[in-house]
Amino acid sequence: MTMTTTTTVSRKDLWLSEPVPSQRGFVIRQAIIYLLLAAGAAVVLVPFFWMLSTSLKTQDQLFTGRVDFIPHPFAPQNYIEVWEKLSSIAPGMTFWRIIGNTLFITILAMVGEIFSASIVAYGFARFRWRGRDLVFAIMLATVMIPDIITRIPGYLIWKQLGLLNTYDPLTWPSLFAWGPLYVFLMRQFFLTIPNEIEEAAIMDGANVVQIYWHIMLPLIRPILLAIAVLSFQGNWNNFGGPLLYLSTPQMFPLALAMRFFERSLSISVPQWQYMMAMAVMMAIPVLVIYFLAQKQFLEGINVGAVKG
Repeated sequence: MTMTTTTTVSRKDLWLSEPVPSQRGFVIRQAIIYLLLAAGAAVVLVPFFWMLSTSLKTQDQLFTGRVDFIPHPFAPQNYIEVWEKLSSIAPGMTFWRIIGNTLFITILAMVGEIFSASIVAYGFARFRWRGRDLVFAIMLATVMIPDIITRIPGYLIWKQLGLLNTYDPLTWPSLFAWGPLYVFLMRQFFLTIPNEIEEAAIMDGANVVQIYWHIMLPLIRPILLAIAVLSFQGNWNNFGGPLLYLSTPQMFPLALAMRFFERSLSISVPQWQYMMAMAVMMAIPVLVIYFLAQKQFLEGINVGAVKG
């Protein structure tokens, strides 16, 4: 008969035991990594907390010379008063009107970018035609063209069409795949899908449109969500386009309304509490959408960037 002796070591003994050199080095490396991450998080979060704190301060608390992250007293009425002041100089610039303008521009442009970029990426990834790689390289090269170079020609074109001071210049171009980076990421994701899936669909009688709509788009859902987040952020924070094409205050999106408030009511005496209140309202939707789609966002970016 063989006797088996089991030695039980308590968790306390393991905790108190002296770590071997390899364990000690691992702990030091982890501590350094977490310290660097904490420092990076502080660099990102401190300005946001300062913005939130300033938005809840009164006028007297802004220029005290002290660094106070916690306002005393709180002034949540700043979020209401800023819109009352805007409406006093430009009737119709209400909260719901400005937010509605921003959502209208953002959602239309976002849907157009996703739809058009997915079609173009599908053509680059799943079809073989002469000059495909050359056209794809030229399209990617346009990423290096600064946006400011196309502003004047674009303005002249929309002026000739008689569409200045409308939302058309801010939405219609999205239907022509104006985001080369989005096309690139979607193409990389399409390349990860086996050809056998399309071949099986063709044998079942599916045409190109059916394969694209019912098979391919559901399979690239992670990258679609990732691009939706990027597109929403870009269009929600868009300032240059509305500044160039819009002239009626009641049509302004939130980014341009902030500039209008600064140039109209915050010149002689800076009213930073109201400016920061509007900045918080601009930041919150983007943060919420990112946190809700964080997993799919990271998955889509990683897969789209790795596949070559």
